Amino acid sequence: MTDRRDDPSELPVRDAVSRYLRRRRADATDSSVYSWEYRLKIFIEWCEGIGIERVGDLRPVDIDEFYDIRSGTVEPTTLRGEMWTLKGFIEYLDQLGAVEDDLQDAVRIPNVEKEDRSNDERLVEDDALALIGFFRNDEAARASRNHAFLEIAWHTGARIGSIRALDRRDANLDENYLEFNHRPDTDTGLKNKRDGERPVAIPSEVSDVLEEYIRGDRYDVHDDHGRAPLLTSTHGRPGKNTIRVWSYQATQPCLHSPCPHGREREPCEYTEHAHASKCPSSRSPHKIRTGSITWQLNIGIPPEVVAERVNASLKVIEQHYDKESPHERMEQRRRQYIENMETDL
Repeated sequence: MTDRRDDPSELPVRDAVSRYLRRRRADATDSSVYSWEYRLKIFIEWCEGIGIERVGDLRPVDIDEFYDIRSGTVEPTTLRGEMWTLKGFIEYLDQLGAVEDDLQDAVRIPNVEKEDRSNDERLVEDDALALIGFFRNDEAARASRNHAFLEIAWHTGARIGSIRALDRRDANLDENYLEFNHRPDTDTGLKNKRDGERPVAIPSEVSDVLEEYIRGDRYDVHDDHGRAPLLTSTHGRPGKNTIRVWSYQATQPCLHSPCPHGREREPCEYTEHAHASKCPSSRSPHKIRTGSITWQLNIGIPPEVVAERVNASLKVIEQHYDKESPHERMEQRRRQYIENMETDL
């Protein structure tokens, strides 16, 4: 009797993605598989949202529609990474004979202009949260120095000098806040001096990460003044240039997604300490600060509260840090208040 096998075109989209990721685990790093899983989750949710249940139901027009929707939602470099991931998945389905022969040809890979590839205006919310999600869920990367730095930088929006100035005693993790102090006599003055001193609340998840970092990867060392820095290098308190390198390393998109520049992470020189700043998509601490301030405003924190948290004036925030367009501000910040204008006339 002939061994009958199920028709691969009947595979649910979610199950097909799981099967694809299981196959790729044999020849890819954990971080690569995690990045593909993150990107393909978006595609799964889109398919389920419009009623596409089986991979055999996918048509070129569906792939084109998905491209159009995502192109209006994410940055060009992010879209490029997502579409490369989708193309790999569709090619796998084609190998199984589960989809139409021409489906993979419908996956458009956008041509990203040079100015878009190197645009470092800010670390955008989608990329920041994807990076944080990677660090929190990757066993080897969780609570590492780069992870601890990124959690602090993103959730406080603090300047590089303020992050460098943090001592272990300034991390009040039982109460979920960090305290920034002006200590110029021991080489950690704040930009706005005493006016820059403030406590900044952080989510409990961030406190948990910092607790793990302190117990694990943090070097138990002191600086030249006998103080115990929160973020440490092997020699004590890191210099600003060292922190910039950590920032470039912690924000490379290939940690959570395929490289938007067509490179493979393992042999790429940009992953090395000395060349991390050369990655066109990595971000400096200032660009994380810019993105964080925009994000804090977008999630509904009042501007005056954001100004106090990041130690900047409202005018400076509006002029230099609030990078959303007027339309984006309307949709993300003001739309929730429009219902208050409705009347029963």
